[in-house]
Amino acid sequence: MELKTKWCSSLVKVLPAKEPESVPYRSGTALRGEVFSFQLAYRPEGFHLTEIHIEIESELKKHISVRRVNLVPVEYTGTAFDDDYISRDPGLYPDLLSELEGSAVEAICNQWRSLWFKVEVPKNRKPGKYRIDVTLSVRIPGAEEQTIRKKMSFTLEVLNAQLPPQKLINTHWFHTDCLAVYYRIGVFSEEYWRIVGNFMKSAAEHGINMILTPLFTPPLDTMPGTERPTVQLVDVTRKKGRYSFGFRKLERWIELAEKCGIRYFEISHLFTQWGAKFTPKIMAKVDGAEKRIFGWDVKSDSREYTEFLDAFLPELVAFLRKRKLQHKVYFHCSDEPSLQHLESYEKASALLRRHLEGFKIMDALSNVDFYKNGIIRTPVPSEVHLEEFLAAGMKERWTYYCCGPTVTYSNRFIHMPSSRNRILGAQMYYYDVEGFLHWGFNFYFSRLSKYPVDPYKCTDSGCAFSAGDPFLVYPGKDGRPEDSIRYEVFREGLQDQRAMQLLETKMPREKILRELDKLSPGGKMSMANYPRGEKNMLAVRAKINQLIKKHFA
Repeated sequence: MELKTKWCSSLVKVLPAKEPESVPYRSGTALRGEVFSFQLAYRPEGFHLTEIHIEIESELKKHISVRRVNLVPVEYTGTAFDDDYISRDPGLYPDLLSELEGSAVEAICNQWRSLWFKVEVPKNRKPGKYRIDVTLSVRIPGAEEQTIRKKMSFTLEVLNAQLPPQKLINTHWFHTDCLAVYYRIGVFSEEYWRIVGNFMKSAAEHGINMILTPLFTPPLDTMPGTERPTVQLVDVTRKKGRYSFGFRKLERWIELAEKCGIRYFEISHLFTQWGAKFTPKIMAKVDGAEKRIFGWDVKSDSREYTEFLDAFLPELVAFLRKRKLQHKVYFHCSDEPSLQHLESYEKASALLRRHLEGFKIMDALSNVDFYKNGIIRTPVPSEVHLEEFLAAGMKERWTYYCCGPTVTYSNRFIHMPSSRNRILGAQMYYYDVEGFLHWGFNFYFSRLSKYPVDPYKCTDSGCAFSAGDPFLVYPGKDGRPEDSIRYEVFREGLQDQRAMQLLETKMPREKILRELDKLSPGGKMSMANYPRGEKNMLAVRAKINQLIKKHFA
């Protein structure tokens, strides 16, 4: 009987059937105020149906949490691959991070599993090296009871510098209807607000500082002719042909978000996805009766919707200005229009601009003609097209990825290595990116929202998107989110960007960029060319920390 163990970085995905191929990893460095993660892989041999108990001894003990890494099903892996995947095959992959029951984890015979250690380094922690001693012990029942104990040490060096505040505006679309459906609660019930607050707080703690705000039910991922559950924050009344609006729910939403740490608000799209041809679902009390007044059956350029926006937008703008939010609010017109939608998108965006002077309108789109023709001032191009938009003079630098790209570029599917997830932080620093957008914080529906899915069993929206693309968090017990490896590693990438921005206060940006170039294949970093693999990604942050240690001695 034996208990095998191995320290691993946070970039390793420990698969049950093989010993993790990790670089030697017994120590690390972090800045004050940083969240630092590492893993301990373990494999019980010759015993089962018992628990492994975990003990921690360290000066940092009260700042350390331990979770078990659970396997999740990966059914759909995509259609196009490069060599930088863990596997192209469906199967069970590590992703879900779950709290321990007490201080123990189950022993699963002859399988590699791992424990996830998270150290939340206090901002006032004295610089120096801190030893973290971990003891695993297991009592094996039987005629002759045995106890196996293994003690291991990890050293974390805290540098004499504090991680600066995040500059990047970061949004991952927040789907409250998915929460209401999964938890079987009424929209706008007190339980709804409690759960929404739990998920908002988690998002803010992970660097998501902008929240998709559903003034009306977002016209996203919805099959034409159907509708998603109503989550409309604005009360609309039409009496004798005249509109009036109530902002009480929106007020509560803003107050809750700000309390949770959200700084920016992203107004949900005011026209349908993929072309701005129709109107979003909007409910109203019409002469005393509740009814839907807009949706797929109303064209975007109809007189009725123009009159509605002419009445609504001035009141919304006055509400936002009164709260001094005009510089913290971004509007959306329509998501991912293509060149064939240029005319309809231009009409729709012109209608918005008529009322939104001083506010920013942004949309995910990847044809540069929308920007060159002045139709949009804040485009959010895919990372594949970022350099093309920069060459066209894009002022505010945003980018996104989603269900693609699947080859060459960074992304974060469950069956991709974590290094490919984390490198985005360095890339965003390299290109001085100011904003990042992703569609899937907690999308627990199928593609086009035809039916709800259980994200613990389905990670691909019904074999529609590569596994992991639809969400970063799992809907845990008591209305609290459970984290994923991808969630934690993406935050590490954001911290890398912040560390590089800190270093920039002590040395020229051009020199930092040259260091990133040196670490990239061929001596030049780009969105398509970057350090790959655990060893090379760790080397990026190690170099930055080495320079910070030198300049902040």
